[in-house]
Amino acid sequence: MGCRNPSIGPTGQQRDPVHSVNFLCQNMSEPLLSEILDFVLTLSAEAGRFIMPRWKRVAVEHKPDGSEVTEADRGAEQLLRKRISARYPRHAILGEEFGGEELRDAEHLWLIDPIDGTASFAIGLPLFGTLIAYLRRGTVCVGLIGAHALKETIYAVKGQGCWYRYEASKLARVRTSAVVNPKQAFVVSTSLEHTDMDVREPVPAARLSRLYQQARRFRWSGDCINYALLCQGLVDVALDSRMHPWDIAAVAACVTEAGGVVTSLDGNKDIIWQSNLLACATPQLHAQVLQLLGSD
Repeated sequence: MGCRNPSIGPTGQQRDPVHSVNFLCQNMSEPLLSEILDFVLTLSAEAGRFIMPRWKRVAVEHKPDGSEVTEADRGAEQLLRKRISARYPRHAILGEEFGGEELRDAEHLWLIDPIDGTASFAIGLPLFGTLIAYLRRGTVCVGLIGAHALKETIYAVKGQGCWYRYEASKLARVRTSAVVNPKQAFVVSTSLEHTDMDVREPVPAARLSRLYQQARRFRWSGDCINYALLCQGLVDVALDSRMHPWDIAAVAACVTEAGGVVTSLDGNKDIIWQSNLLACATPQLHAQVLQLLGSD
């Protein structure tokens, strides 16, 4: 079984949202999701305190696949792993910098990306964040986007909506927009790689050019920040043509709880383990965007 997070108490009273909810699970020996959420928020804050003094001040290396990596990435992931393992020694961890096993149906699995958007981080752009997701038996129960440079946090708990906080300000529930037509949509993408617009290695099956032509506005923006904007209703479509589980899990949880729809670029709903991501504000918009992206 996955997570059971009732918002109604045993006597019928309405519970307070998210933080004060007394989350219940089928197995009462498991940690409550309220406990997990508090821990995730603490992890993100601690990662931010480690990362931000190194922003604009670290040397950049390149991995075999050409992607950027810094000592801030590695150090932040080591920090997150140390904290998670100390608190929950039996939980599995899969992260960008130090890997791990793809235990898709693990009792407890953490998917972490210490700095999603290292390319932006490396050149001084604020379009990066820490991604943390907690999965229970294959279901994402808690997901967080920690946009440290923007001082923003977006997080979600399964069945309890998506929430936004700026610094220490009051929480606000956020929702995706009501846009249903691509011609009215603001679309953002991190890059054009692995699509038909990629002049070096074009992928004709991913027809990004058609969406580009149809959209009201199209911007190339940055990684997890795109999905944070989508959750707030500030953009309507976000997509990435190259992703990993640690890139997807947290943002997919947030978008879904904000009212959006997430699949792969070809419509696969088993999204966490796909190699790309499409997120849209509404089901109607998602269906039309999928049609535009698909090959004839």
